[in-house]
Amino acid sequence: MSNNPPIPAGYMQDPAGRLVPEAQVREQDKLRDSVVNELAQEAIDISRRLIRFKSRALNDIKDLIQLAADKYEVDLGGKKGNISLTTYNGRYKVQRTYAENIRFTEELQAAQELFARCLDRWTENADTNVSALVDRAFRTSRSGQIKTGELLGLLRLEIKDPDWLKACEALKDSINVTGSTVYVRVYERIGDSDKYRLIPLDLASAGANQG
Repeated sequence: MSNNPPIPAGYMQDPAGRLVPEAQVREQDKLRDSVVNELAQEAIDISRRLIRFKSRALNDIKDLIQLAADKYEVDLGGKKGNISLTTYNGRYKVQRTYAENIRFTEELQAAQELFARCLDRWTENADTNVSALVDRAFRTSRSGQIKTGELLGLLRLEIKDPDWLKACEALKDSINVTGSTVYVRVYERIGDSDKYRLIPLDLASAGANQG
C-alpha cells in the first residue's frame, strides 16, 4: 500500500508533489494522466496475475513430480531440472526450464586480447567467418549487455591453435555462474502436426501482428 496522503478533491499532483487545482491543468494533460493511469493499473494487475500463475504452475509441476517419485519410492533432492508435460490428447504442453545466470569477470578482457592476437597473427590466412564470430561475440548490445551466447559459441569452434586454446581458457576462467532462473512456458499444438506454438505471456510477443 502507498504511504502517500490522498489528493484532495479538485486537485491534481504534479511531478514535484505540489497540489495544482484541476481548473489550472490543461485538458490534454488531464486526458494523458487518465489514459496512463488506467494502463498502469491494468499492467500492475496483469503482472500480479502472472506472478500468481508462475507460482501455481511451479508448485503444480513440483507436486506432480513428487507424486511420481512417491509412487516409485524415489527420494528427489535438490533442483529437479527441466521437464516437459503434455496433456493426454497432446494439445497443450507445459515446460519448466532452468537457465544459468552467467556473469563475466575481469578475465574476459584478457580473453578478448588473446583472441585479437590470434586474428592479428593469422592476418590474411585467417578465416573471415571466425573473425566475424569473434567480433560479434565481443560487441555488446545497444543496451551495453554482453552477448553471453555468442561468447560461449567461441568455445565450440574446433581450432587447435595454441594461442586460440589459451584464449578459450581465459574465456572459461572468466565465466561466473551467479545462480539460475526458472521459466514456465506453455505451448499449443498447431493443428494435427507435431509442432507447437508458444502461448505468449509477454507484451513483446502477445499480438505481435497488431499495430
